[in-house]
Amino acid sequence: MKKPTDFVSSDLSYYWLPFTPNRLYKSAPILLSSAEGMFYQTENGDKLLDGTAGLWCCNVGHGRRQIAEAVKNSLLRLDYASSFSVSHPQAFELSERLCDLAPDGFNRVFFTNSGSEAVDTALKIALAYHQARGEEQRTLFIGREKGYHGVNFGGTSVGGIDNNRKQFNNNLLDVDHLPHTLDIERNAFSRGLPEYGKECAESLLEIINLHDASSIAGVIVEPVIGAGGVIPPPKGYLKRLREICDQHGILLIFDEVITAFGRVGKAFAAERFNVTPDIITIAKGLTSGTIPMGAVILKQEIYDAFMEGPEDKIELFHGYTYSGHPSACAAALATLDIYEDEKLFQRTIELSPIWEDALHSLKELTRVIDIRNYGLLGGIDLRADTDTLGQIGYKVFRACLDKGVLVRGAGDSILLSPPLIIEEGQIDQIATTLKTVIKELN
Repeated sequence: MKKPTDFVSSDLSYYWLPFTPNRLYKSAPILLSSAEGMFYQTENGDKLLDGTAGLWCCNVGHGRRQIAEAVKNSLLRLDYASSFSVSHPQAFELSERLCDLAPDGFNRVFFTNSGSEAVDTALKIALAYHQARGEEQRTLFIGREKGYHGVNFGGTSVGGIDNNRKQFNNNLLDVDHLPHTLDIERNAFSRGLPEYGKECAESLLEIINLHDASSIAGVIVEPVIGAGGVIPPPKGYLKRLREICDQHGILLIFDEVITAFGRVGKAFAAERFNVTPDIITIAKGLTSGTIPMGAVILKQEIYDAFMEGPEDKIELFHGYTYSGHPSACAAALATLDIYEDEKLFQRTIELSPIWEDALHSLKELTRVIDIRNYGLLGGIDLRADTDTLGQIGYKVFRACLDKGVLVRGAGDSILLSPPLIIEEGQIDQIATTLKTVIKELN
């Protein structure tokens, strides 16, 4: 990939990029100028096949005019409406459509602006729910190692990715963590859900015994761990978590910021795995990445616990200036139309075997130590040398860019989540490019 020639260093110096080695980036910047369908285009005119759906979010692909027109019309009609004691029709329409898609019993929606905000909102709702029921001593949350729940203080506290936590000493919540379920020794190169690891759920009982069930507000997990390495749950694992939470009056929260909206083949992973939580967080695919938006979807009984006392009482002292923003609602409604009209959830299920075979074709490469997949998600772990530990993923990422394919490097892993509109030939292009690059690693 050529280095941009129409940008000088001062143009790039002001912006501090998130989750980025900024000095390295600015020595060889990657500047995306446009996108359409499955492709980005750089400032130099290079085309990049998108193997990451932007950042797990552009599920319907790029440049969808249907969404752009909906946002344009919304802005011209109503640029902004507060959600504090007033609202607008599209917020109610979108809430109803989301509840129609959600598992049975989910019929209340609280809008946020991101997945991070959705997680913190879910945690606050859980705390306030227990307080409303006279169990204010339930303040402890249980996350999971390798889990990613955004970067606000609540999500960082329950998250389980080392570097995201240890740079910030002050976590605000009382938390403990389940062990992760990644077991390469027994489950290496699993196709779909791993056979082994259901027993990891029993660790929840040990945590309950340590802290006492009456102190625990909720358990939060991603149905499929995303940023922590694309780690599908072992068979029966999520069901066992549900059983234990039910036995001890603990809320189960599914963080579906990545897994919702067709990523695993249904509107929600809860439906695909036939395990119903109490609260679901969403974002990313809700608007296909076009406008920032997130939401918390919850069961009727949780909402009802707040509906006591005088009618003019505020039930939840929480919210955002941009909750249910008209333009975001318009983008989400148009995105939901595309999912339905193009049957993209079913398309994921149909493409999953092709995606799986393509990824597992890398199994014989000497650098590859594990491959994991579910739906249109993929994770590839690579063997690093002592002097390149933690750097292989970035090397592969940059080399793939040079060959016209965008993947995500994370430590010594490659993470994949293409738009749901991907074609079979493009799946092959991603796998072939990865194969070539990994073979060329020194």
